[in-house]
Amino acid sequence: MTTFADLGLSQKVLSAVTDAGYTQPTPIQAGAIPPALQRRDICGIAQTGTGKTASFVLPMLTLLETGRARARMPRTLILEPTRELAAQVAENFDKYGKNHRLNVALLIGGVSFEDQNKKLERGADVLICTPGRLLDHCERGKLLMTGVEILVIDEADRMLDMGFIPDIERIAKMIPFTRQTLFFSATMPPEIQKLADKFLQNPERIEVAKPSSTAITVSQRLVASHHKDYEKRAALRDLIRAEEADIKNAIIFCNRKKDVADLFRSLERHGFSVGALHGDMDQRSRTAMLANFKDGNIKLLVASDVAARGLDIPDVSHVFNFDVPIHAEDYVHRIGRTGRAGRSGRAFMLVTRSDAKHLDAIEKLIVKKIEWHAGDLSELGPAAESHDDGKRRNERGGRSRSERGDRGDSRRSSSHKTDTKTEENSVVVIEETAQTGADSVKPERRADRKPQQGNRNSRPNPANDDHREQRRRHYRDHDDGPTPIGFGDEIPAFMLIVANAKG
Repeated sequence: MTTFADLGLSQKVLSAVTDAGYTQPTPIQAGAIPPALQRRDICGIAQTGTGKTASFVLPMLTLLETGRARARMPRTLILEPTRELAAQVAENFDKYGKNHRLNVALLIGGVSFEDQNKKLERGADVLICTPGRLLDHCERGKLLMTGVEILVIDEADRMLDMGFIPDIERIAKMIPFTRQTLFFSATMPPEIQKLADKFLQNPERIEVAKPSSTAITVSQRLVASHHKDYEKRAALRDLIRAEEADIKNAIIFCNRKKDVADLFRSLERHGFSVGALHGDMDQRSRTAMLANFKDGNIKLLVASDVAARGLDIPDVSHVFNFDVPIHAEDYVHRIGRTGRAGRSGRAFMLVTRSDAKHLDAIEKLIVKKIEWHAGDLSELGPAAESHDDGKRRNERGGRSRSERGDRGDSRRSSSHKTDTKTEENSVVVIEETAQTGADSVKPERRADRKPQQGNRNSRPNPANDDHREQRRRHYRDHDDGPTPIGFGDEIPAFMLIVANAKG
């Protein structure tokens, strides 16, 4: 049985590993650490949650025990796709490098340049950063990359697939050609492998699991759902309540940042212990939210794919995919947040009829048919099918004659039905109003109207103000409805001015 002592690590590193409670390396660690200590280039492929971060942190600590960094000239460089991953790697250096006196600098967005410059001036043995912030410092003349001995590109497929290729190529040209380059990723499609080969020289390829495979410790299920947002949210709530006895904590993934915010508000309103994480949040809020989730202060975390890559939260019991990921590889990373380090986990994915293409791509990638939980799409009934038909008509920009004729009646009836209908019926009325409110004003009449702001003699109508406030309260109190689109009742004055025709 291989132990860490057999891999060639220094005594300082072995002592820190033992204090952390680890005795035996994972397969990716056992395969990558010895050639890394020999300064070979590495291309490591393994499932998420198998210890890839320690595969480059531990040998780097051993190699950095001799020598010191000079001001503004880092000795090693680690590139990460997200701020959270960069901060997590820095935590690994703190844990495993406690017996070393190394300067570790973290360069990510959301932190002042002044504080980061102070760390660079002291000399950084390890520089951990996102590509954009690194280039910002280089353009300001605060960094000289000619002293870099080791380059690590973590989550290589994501780095190269998210539009970081030009940035990475620029960074690679600043670093000596004799550097050692380490690539680690959970997936490595052929087209991405061709790009990775540009940065590796005769690499040692360590592949301890089939590319894009999922851990056998994760139980995967599909959940059939209607397409409408409020129906999907209701299906998710029912699923969470059904699994409540087994849920320790869970991450819920959405495709869009807007959906993260909407779903967070919905779950919070229904009494769940929930937080949100997406790329538009400032760094302080993102760090605090992750800390609260790790500490167990919140049970559910609604997140975009910013939380799907490499985040090490060891004991996540469940993953819920509120949306089917557009890119099949993201599914592997998402469900990899659970079932880590040999623990068991459960992953559920809500699927609608329109998700068939993306679901097929996922099953083809993982070479596995995912089982349905409590019935497939065929059991949804004709309601789902009629909705899909309407969705296709809307995508073509068309509307049936009967729908056009009934549009005004549904709008007029919505004003007095919202107070008496149930929650779901109220949402339907709001949706019809949002879709037809702007269209109901003909262009000729809209052009003839005078801006209210310009009429000094006009007086506010209390009845209209009360009606508007009532509608605002209705939207606020019924968060399961679709987000209103357009200007609503407040049309900007400049859009109402009629241009003078010449001639």
